[in-house]
Amino acid sequence: MEIKKVGVLGCGLMGHGIAQICAQAGWDVVVREVDQDRLDAGLGKVEKQLGRAVEKGKMEQSDADAVRGRIQGTLDYSDLADCDLVIEAITEDLGQKLEMWGEVDGIVKEEAVFATNTSSLSVAEQAAATSRPQSFLGLHFFNPAQVMPLLEVVRAEGTDDHAYDHGFELGEKLGKTTVAARDNRGFIVNRLLVPYMLDAIRAHEQGVGSVADIDTGMMAGASHPMGPLTLADFVGLDTLASIADVMVEAYGEDRFAQPNTLRKLVDAGDFGRKSGRGFYDYSGDKPVPRDQDF
Repeated sequence: MEIKKVGVLGCGLMGHGIAQICAQAGWDVVVREVDQDRLDAGLGKVEKQLGRAVEKGKMEQSDADAVRGRIQGTLDYSDLADCDLVIEAITEDLGQKLEMWGEVDGIVKEEAVFATNTSSLSVAEQAAATSRPQSFLGLHFFNPAQVMPLLEVVRAEGTDDHAYDHGFELGEKLGKTTVAARDNRGFIVNRLLVPYMLDAIRAHEQGVGSVADIDTGMMAGASHPMGPLTLADFVGLDTLASIADVMVEAYGEDRFAQPNTLRKLVDAGDFGRKSGRGFYDYSGDKPVPRDQDF
């Protein structure tokens, strides 16, 4: 099936980026949000990213205008009816995802392919909430989707060859590096990356090093582009906590459990960059480590 129109469910942290890159690939895109404020905020981020690309000489203004013109925002599921591919990028909550798929399944045309951008939840469980598990797969993009080159293509138990191959074709069209991942919690990257970030938090709790020294050590000593605590703030501490809960339930291993500091920060509403505070305070010109606060 040739893709002509893509539906994106959610215009938040991941959804706005997925909508943008799909529009840049030349497809018409419909992105759905739950309310106008969230929709406007997400589309505003797309416009900001396109503006930066023009300023840096990476894109002509006419091309940026064309990309933005291919993106339609909506609050109504019915506007996704004629989409060839629908990608889910709502909050990482299985109940909400299952409820959403129940709504969308009866609206979108039967031949369309469905995909979830979940970073930790079961693809098969979501597929079972639809009438088309054979046309359902995981497409795990990384944040920011406009920049990060990787796409994990996840095959659930019922995914047929057509839908699975469709995932790799999509990745090629978007210029992504694609890897095949099993439908296990965390897939490949988060299966390895989440316990690394959690271990960094525990190391700080145990006095192994300060926030800045742990991050600097891993950047300079392991050639990582950012330290694990900066990365945790970037991912979102609430998101990290949710993934940790899913993975500790799935694997039953203590290394996936939330450290106390992570719980305290999330309970306080300190989610990292998106809230302005996490392991760092982002209110000034430069991030400031918050060792003394926890």
